[in-house]
Amino acid sequence: RGNPNPLIQVGDLEVDLRDHRIRRDGQPVELTAREWALFEGFIQRPGMLLSRQQLEDRLYAFGAEIESNTIEVYVSRLRKKLGRDAIVTVRGMGYRLETHET
Repeated sequence: RGNPNPLIQVGDLEVDLRDHRIRRDGQPVELTAREWALFEGFIQRPGMLLSRQQLEDRLYAFGAEIESNTIEVYVSRLRKKLGRDAIVTVRGMGYRLETHET
């Protein structure tokens, strides 16, 4: 798993996996621990669909009860910080990180 280059570029986001840092258009983006846990799931599989269950599993590590709208709340927070189009909803299926690749 040791990625020799922990910097990943996805769209206008530059992600440093080792230091848990994100820059959007060169500006730092601050994420909470839970936001990072969800975001990390997306960044490990850019462009791939993640189900609600897969995302909920990432939050269970925090030991808190997962409410029915928890994923929507965190996806909304990530969109505010990373850009509205950064995470795409696939109705009835889940979410994916938009890579802007053609």
